[in-house]
Amino acid sequence: MTPVVRDPGNISRRGYLGRVADPAPPSEDVLVVTRNCRIPLSELTWRFTTSGGPGGQHANRSHTAAEAVFDVEASGALGPRQRARLLEELGPVVRASASEERSQVRNRALAQERLRSRLAAALAVEKPRVATRPSRGAKQRRLDDKRRNAERKRERRLPPE
Repeated sequence: MTPVVRDPGNISRRGYLGRVADPAPPSEDVLVVTRNCRIPLSELTWRFTTSGGPGGQHANRSHTAAEAVFDVEASGALGPRQRARLLEELGPVVRASASEERSQVRNRALAQERLRSRLAAALAVEKPRVATRPSRGAKQRRLDDKRRNAERKRERRLPPE
């Protein structure tokens, strides 16, 4: 259940309108990348810096920009094939950062989600394309269409004099 915050700046005729507070970050201590890949959050290294942009003194003084760093080589949560695939696709260290929001918690969640999506995309194996031949019916339809188009264009021509 999400807590409701009473906001005096949001007043209606009946009184205060409740707005939903920012949801707390997930309490799980595991980053679920795919069905078979779960990384403990203890294996992520976090770095927080000041983020640029609007916000005045808040932006200059608060360390709200978040960067998540995952060391693929040192991870104990990855299997040998997963590790080899990540090393081949992304390299030994994977980084994801976020500085769009004014809140460190929201930027941390954004960076964590970006890291998860990068890892998931690198672990996804695309099925190789199997070459197929057009069926006899498909060939016949194509030739019929060609004949119909040729006839239509032939009818547009001026008759010879």
